[in-house]
Amino acid sequence: MTSRNQNVHGTGGATDSAGQPMRSDAERNRGRIIAAARTVFGRDGLHASMASVAREAGVGIATIFRHFPVKEELVAAVFADRMEAYAQATAEALANPDPWDGFTGYIEEVCAMQAADRGFADMMTMSFPGAEALEALRAQAYQGFLELIERAKDSGHLREDFTSRDLVLLLMANAGVLSATGDAAPDAWRRLVAWMIQSFQAPARGPLPDPPEDAALYEAMRRASQGMGSSEAGKRR
Repeated sequence: MTSRNQNVHGTGGATDSAGQPMRSDAERNRGRIIAAARTVFGRDGLHASMASVAREAGVGIATIFRHFPVKEELVAAVFADRMEAYAQATAEALANPDPWDGFTGYIEEVCAMQAADRGFADMMTMSFPGAEALEALRAQAYQGFLELIERAKDSGHLREDFTSRDLVLLLMANAGVLSATGDAAPDAWRRLVAWMIQSFQAPARGPLPDPPEDAALYEAMRRASQGMGSSEAGKRR
């Protein structure tokens, strides 16, 4: 469950841990922290330290933890708008009258969103059970993607053994390529995505190994998010 002082959109109206409105200086600090985290996470990914965010914001690490006791809450504040865009991309894809164009356009759009922000690339391969607003948007996008899959299969363009878990694997692979290539080969991800889209197309060239179970993928994503914050624990003691 998100804490009472969390405002996931990073806008005004923030409250303290007792649910009271923040003083103007405290709210300004909170805004500076969120803006700094956008910069640091976007550049370095979610494994960047809270100390790095504090330096970027020009505040002490104690100030960071007063506003965001756990890193997950800061991630939720920073990426709420991007998760809304992610969910909206599904709705726009479903509005495309061509099922295959809608399906492939959605995959390209989501992977482009990853490429534009390393923090978002990481977040798409992690699960944050305590960030209820983020997870609700993720679930909304997931339900829309299931419909995209069925439409593309019904049109005869998508191979029958494609599952929603294949998108998770693609996002994980894309995040890895983005992390490895960085600014040395910033468009390398496009080739990966193009290859994968062609492999998804019917008719299938041959059988595939079974996909991982949903529970196994969720556990992998959960562990990734736990690893993101593990290095911070000692800094608070």
